[in-house]
Amino acid sequence: MKKTLGILVSALFFFLSIGLYISNRLMYIKKKEEQQILEREVKAGRLNMKNFSSLPKREVKIHSPFGYPLHAFLVEPHDTNRYIIIAHGVTENKFNSVKYMNLFLKRGYNALIYDHRRHGESGGKTTSYGYYEKFDLKAVVDWLKKEKGADLFLGIHGESMGAATMLLYAGMLEDGADFYIADCPFSDFKEQFRYRLKREIKLLPPALFVPLTDLFLRLRDKYSFADIAPISVIQNIQKPVLFIHSEKDDFILPSMTKELYEQKQGSKMLYLAKEGLHAQSFNENSQEYEKAIDQFLQTYAESVAMPT
Repeated sequence: MKKTLGILVSALFFFLSIGLYISNRLMYIKKKEEQQILEREVKAGRLNMKNFSSLPKREVKIHSPFGYPLHAFLVEPHDTNRYIIIAHGVTENKFNSVKYMNLFLKRGYNALIYDHRRHGESGGKTTSYGYYEKFDLKAVVDWLKKEKGADLFLGIHGESMGAATMLLYAGMLEDGADFYIADCPFSDFKEQFRYRLKREIKLLPPALFVPLTDLFLRLRDKYSFADIAPISVIQNIQKPVLFIHSEKDDFILPSMTKELYEQKQGSKMLYLAKEGLHAQSFNENSQEYEKAIDQFLQTYAESVAMPT
């Protein structure tokens, strides 16, 4: 009897330890250092600090509904009502968004780039892969519309987690932008987690540890995997969406973007980049990337834009 009880206690301790370990890795994922991101983007020629510093802009702090500030730059070189919000990926910060911002500045848009919760200079204790982030994005959109007026013509560009956050915002909260660009999003975080678990921790069977991790997230951070599945809300998005993914991406598989594209109703476009791994579609295919954006804007978005 004592031996059986000891085995049960040991098994319980093991599962609790694993659940705590994996949920910690998700909630407190290691972020890149700001200086590392800056040096990478400058070295690659995607960020010119002199040019960035000379842009007419202001730093703003937007209040999250969860009580912390979201740090942002509002960049306004143009006298226009056209704006783009850029949502970066997990472990990155707003300086990773500058390359996308520049694409839209060239096309006559003003821009707002910001740090997600627990990233860059924003507050927040955990990363939730779109669950809490979508409410923060709503706060950013609401702030910009209040600041610039009801006639705002707005686009949102998201990369990776930022793209999933954007789709969750549009599909669950409000279809509040005029167009969306989703670059390498996951369609279902539960399936993404299952896939990464197989790749990174081969000794842990997903059938056992996916529900265990889900339970720990429910208990510790008050959301579940089911709450971060853009595929479950994609049909709610009425505005045009451009889906982008690198065909060689082996971190988030391109099949996830294809699934989202197939399920999206109404105006949509799909661009599959030939080169580059995860979140590298622009970096490795810049001319084709820009052509896809121009085609999308001209065909689906700007054709219904309000006059500037």
